[in-house]
Amino acid sequence: MTLVSENTIDAVVESLETADFEAEVAVLGDEQPALLAYVMSEEFELLTQDERELMLYIIIVLWRSVERHNGAALDPLSINALEDAEERNWERLDTVTLKHFRDRMTVFFDDYGQEDLLAFVEDTLVEDDDSIVTKEGREPMFVALKSVIDIICQ
Repeated sequence: MTLVSENTIDAVVESLETADFEAEVAVLGDEQPALLAYVMSEEFELLTQDERELMLYIIIVLWRSVERHNGAALDPLSINALEDAEERNWERLDTVTLKHFRDRMTVFFDDYGQEDLLAFVEDTLVEDDDSIVTKEGREPMFVALKSVIDIICQ
């Protein structure tokens, strides 16, 4: 798949500003039940409610951005494919010895075909004064969301 551009991502983010979030979640559940099941799984119980909602929002942005880029709906994804992608990403991250979040995530950007989507995820999760993302939640969220990108952009 060709690169999903920052312009496409920004357009989706802008469109979601006025959208009914609960309706978007319902459509996600209908069209991509594996994505919704993935974010709601026990695996992410360590996240705060705000982090889970943010992760769900990011998944909707990623999904809608890829659909807009392709000009068509995505075929339903598999939970097994998501879990396999996540396992590969954790294995890759396990090779990194750096301590700071951005430094650790650099391994995922090397020769990655969807750099703008991945940068959107990273920028959304970085620490700032208003961030709802905890230090403990940041890395698992990034790996999970990178795994979503891997699968929806195949």
